[in-house]
Amino acid sequence: MEGEAHEGSPEVSHVPDHGEAMRIAEALLFASAAPLSTEELGGRLPEGADVEKILLDLTELYAPRGVNLVRVAGKWAFRTASDLSFVLARDVVEQRRLSRAAMETLAIIAYHQPVTRAEIEEIRGVATSKGTLDTLLETGWIRLRGRRKAPGRPVTYGTTPAFLEHFGLDVIEDLPGLEELKGAGFLEGRVPSDFSVPTPSDAETLREDEDPLEDDLLHPLDMHQTEATEATEE
Repeated sequence: MEGEAHEGSPEVSHVPDHGEAMRIAEALLFASAAPLSTEELGGRLPEGADVEKILLDLTELYAPRGVNLVRVAGKWAFRTASDLSFVLARDVVEQRRLSRAAMETLAIIAYHQPVTRAEIEEIRGVATSKGTLDTLLETGWIRLRGRRKAPGRPVTYGTTPAFLEHFGLDVIEDLPGLEELKGAGFLEGRVPSDFSVPTPSDAETLREDEDPLEDDLLHPLDMHQTEATEATEE
């Protein structure tokens, strides 16, 4: 009969409406308290939706607006347009500021990871108190990675996805390089010709010189006593 499918005829796959799928993705991203991965979005969109195309179209759609769709730590989220951040500055709740020692330590970990406490102290040229590392661990921006295959088996530190999200980075390689640091005024004066900015890596896989962490996380072997305090470091 007319209008009936012929027996044995192939089924026509249903392609969801792209515009409707974009609206759903837009709603999901706005409602989410945390960035969403491509897989998370794909699992909640109509079957057959082109997630990559949806994200590309939404990124272009919001590019000239007050909020932009950006990729942070490998996931997607709406963020205030960078050129409008000053407008919202008065509405931001001021959080506890990190000490100079903590900021220096965080920068060293970000660029030199995996790095041990002794290596941090060698780069900074001053002892690093346990409280500084504890503060950074509490923020969720750094993590214990493993143990260096060296005498004393010191703990190695690295950054976390929360670090990328907070600083608006997609991957750790997005950290500013030498020329960007110069342009931003962080490197002033004459820079030595052999000076270079290390290429960071926050890969989950341990390196050849690292062992897995054990059950003594609360008392790492490298947490030796030090007379340095936050006050003296600042």
